[in-house]
Order: sequence, then structure tokens, then C-alpha cells
Amino acid sequence: MKNLNSVLFAAISLLAVSCSKKDLTDKLNAKSLAVTSQASPAGDVVGKVTVGYQGWFACTGDGSPINAWWHYTQNWSQPPSPTNLGIKSWPDVRDYSTTFQTAFSNLNNGQPAKLFSSFTDQTVNTHFLWMQQNGIDAAALQRFNPNGQEGPIRDAITAKVKTAAETYGRKFYIMYDVSGWTNMQSELKTDWTNKMSAYTASSAYARQNGKPVVCIWGFGFNDDNHPWSAAVCLEVINWFKSQGCYVIGGIPTHWREQNSDSRPNFIDTYKALNMISPWMVGRIGNVGDADNFYTNVNTPDQAYCNANGIDYQPCILPGDLQERQRAHGDFMWRQFYNMVRVGCQGIYISMFDEYNEGNQIAKTAENASMIPAGSSFVTLDEDGVPCSADYYLRLTGDGAKMLKGLIALTATRPTQPVIGSNTGDVPIGQTVTIKGANGLYVSSENGQQAMNCNRTVAQGWEQFAVLDGGGGKVALKNSDKYVCSENGTQAMNCNRTAIGPWEQFDWIKNADGSVSFRGNNGKYVSSENGTQAMTCTKDVIGATEKFRINE
Repeated sequence: MKNLNSVLFAAISLLAVSCSKKDLTDKLNAKSLAVTSQASPAGDVVGKVTVGYQGWFACTGDGSPINAWWHYTQNWSQPPSPTNLGIKSWPDVRDYSTTFQTAFSNLNNGQPAKLFSSFTDQTVNTHFLWMQQNGIDAAALQRFNPNGQEGPIRDAITAKVKTAAETYGRKFYIMYDVSGWTNMQSELKTDWTNKMSAYTASSAYARQNGKPVVCIWGFGFNDDNHPWSAAVCLEVINWFKSQGCYVIGGIPTHWREQNSDSRPNFIDTYKALNMISPWMVGRIGNVGDADNFYTNVNTPDQAYCNANGIDYQPCILPGDLQERQRAHGDFMWRQFYNMVRVGCQGIYISMFDEYNEGNQIAKTAENASMIPAGSSFVTLDEDGVPCSADYYLRLTGDGAKMLKGLIALTATRPTQPVIGSNTGDVPIGQTVTIKGANGLYVSSENGQQAMNCNRTVAQGWEQFAVLDGGGGKVALKNSDKYVCSENGTQAMNCNRTAIGPWEQFDWIKNADGSVSFRGNNGKYVSSENGTQAMTCTKDVIGATEKFRINE
């Protein structure tokens, strides 16, 4: 420290000769940042946002090895129902092509109450597409003890995650959760050697400092479910490092303190990790809690890691939806703001698809129309502010941009709960033209016949007023009539006199600047390339489901 102070004093003396006071301050600030620089350079986890990915939902009849309502229920042999339930939040399943019937009543919008299976390829692909669309860098695939009845389905889903990550340009790594794993010390090594290490050959497998990443969650927790000594845990960490791995530890919240949620005498074990990621779920529930932890926990955590050459990956959570913690994004954004300003090396989101604990960022029921009738599920608009199903995905994407310096550090969340609200993204109140990928304009056909995308010029029938459709959705109007999806059962028309569910659309802005429209049936509007009447029947966004506005 004395040598460091001497260097800084010399720098100050030299700068004072030739710089103004302001220039001197700016340069000293830069010098301070250099002194406290991160332990590792940017890679696949340093400088990135990682989401915890469970991938642990299955349904009877989905073709999976477990063939049960895995993690959806208490009694896996029976379908989810009000008296047999393992989830706290209800997913928005409109993007899934294959879903499975539950024993719940229909949703309040009349649609059947169905759920997705993580074993279905399209489900995993959809999740990684969401990550790509929202700038989420990596997924930490949770892997529990694979030696019981769950082993085969976990193995199968690992392969699906690899394929999806490669397809959508995302990274993934294995995150072992050792909770309750009796023979962890030996079986963890066997599982890595015989199965999981093969995945490091994938171009999508995360690497940091040139090394494949592996995370172990659960060392040092002071409870009966994590009983191993510091020596045992240190031996496992060093074994993975000897295999050439960069090792992350999911460790207790108060890991630096004795007589806490951490077992005593574990500090040297924690110091052996390349990166630490202290657990936060259940520790904070509002902005005040987040600020208190920033001051009293995160800031000293970061200082300790800087002093010991450890990368710091704090945990950020959206909040338990059922406990009404989210505050339409304010709670999560405050954590992003605090962790970026503390100088963290990476961020871990808990979790992507944890519908069991209600802290998922994956698409979730927006309002009462999207949950089973008579159920008590809390929806994203619980505090009176409408939120689109993808809101917490978008918020995470903006947090990733702030971490990377692509947007300025700000305590005000840049992402609004509904796309276009107060942002100008959606031209509410304006009249627009809508051009398909074929270069032709959408026509209302004056409400006299099914709509088409086949006009070479935009005249009266090819101009649409964009209106607030309610619930964060838009309605399109021409000649005093509203565009109708016809619930995807027939060709679209522009002949309705009032806005109902079939006249409401999600306005989706694609990465290439085009716009897509999704009906309340969860399907996308298609131009049908101008060769036939337009429909609202497509499961995914392709070329004919993209439109250009005012071009």
C-alpha cells in the first residue's frame, strides 16, 4: 500500500504542473478507477448478465423420461389444480406451440388453462430467443444431483440448452446446485468427467479467462442441507480448477461474517473461487432494502473482492410477484443501478423461469384475463400499473446495457412497463401505413372483405389510426372500424365497431426495426406475402410477420 501511495503522490505532482484543477480531478478519477480495476477482463461472464435457468418443468404426455408434472405440482402424478400446485406465478404461454392441459378452469379470457414443458424443443428455443431479443448474455443451467429419477430428463434438457444457445448466439454453463447431495464430493467429479465436460467443446459454452466456466451453488451455507466442511469444499473447488475450469461459487449472503448464514472458517475456501455470487433471494423485498444492502453488504463485498483478486457477480432479483414486491420494475432497476455503481464484474439474475418462487423474469400473465378463473395468482399489473408479459426481460436487457456502458448510469429505469408508454415507440394517436416484407401495403379493404397486403400505393384504405387498445395493447382503425384478428380462426377483417379481445394487439418492435403484431390468441399477424388474405395464425415471427411503419 505504501508503494501505491507513492505512485499516486508522484502522479499528482506531475499533473499539477500542467493541468487545470478540473483536468487534474478528471485524471485522478481515471487513475482511481485503474487502481480498483476488475480482477479479470471482460469475457463470457465478466462484464455480462447471466440468468439462472431451471429448465425443470415437465408435463404428463410430453414424451420426457419422467412423464410427470415435474415441479408444477406437489403430486407429480396429477395435473396442476387449485389443490395440487407447485408454482406461485402463472406463465404467459402464448409463444409456445405445444402446451398441456391442466385441471384448472379456463382462463378468464376463455382460453384453456395450459402450461409449457421444458422438455419440448420449442420451449427451450423460445426461451433462448427471448434472451437473444433482450440482450441477455448467458444462462447458468441448474444441475441438481443427477443420480436419481430426475437424472435422465436433466441430461436431455442439457442437450436441448446447448442446441438452443448455439442457435440463438447465447452462452451457457453448468451450475451445480449441491443442496442435499449426499455423496457430492465424489459424484460431482464423476458427473463432470463423464457427462458435463463434453459440453465445453460447444461454441456456446461460456469461457472466462480462456477457461470453461462451472459454478457450484451451496458451499458454506450454515444449514443441514449443505453439511460439508471447508476442507471438503476447498478440495472440490481446487479439483475443478485443476481440470482447467474457471470456478464460480454461489455462496451465502453474509459470507465475510462469522456467526451468520455462512459456516465459520470458510473464508479461505471462498477466496479460492475465481468469482463469487452471494445469494439474495429472501434477503431484500423493496428499494429501501436494496439500498441498505448496497451500503452495508455489496460495497464491502466488492472492496474485499478487489483486494483479493476475486470477480464479484452479485445477484439481482425482480421480486416475488405473489408477495407484491416488484413495484412495476422500480425494485429490480434499483438493484441494477446499485450493482453497476458498486463496480461489480458481472450480474446474476435470479431467476429466468422460477415460477415456483415467483421471481421469474420470463413472460408472465399480464392481468386477470390471463390466469385461471377463480385462481389467486397475482399478475404483473398487481399494483395498478399495466405491464407487458415481457417487461422483466426488457428491463434485464436495459440493465445489461448499463453494465456494459452502452447507456449511462441512471437511477431511473429507461424501460417502461408497457412498450411505447411514454417512450414514443408506439405512435399512439397517429395515422400510419403498414408495409409487408413483399414491399406492398396492408389494406383494410374498406371493411368489405378480408384484409390483404397487396397494394402498391397507400391511399385511404391503406392508412390506419393507432389507438390505445387497453391493457398495454394497441388497436388499429380505418374508416371508423377496427381491425380484427378473428381469433385466428379465419382471415382478418377491418369491420368491428368496438374494441374487444380480438381487436387488441401487442405491438412488438423487432431488432431490425420492423414491427410485428400479436393477437390475444398468442399468434402473430401474417401478411401471407400478399398471396392470400391476411391471418393471425403464426407461432413465430418470420419475414411475412414483419412490417414496416410509414415507409
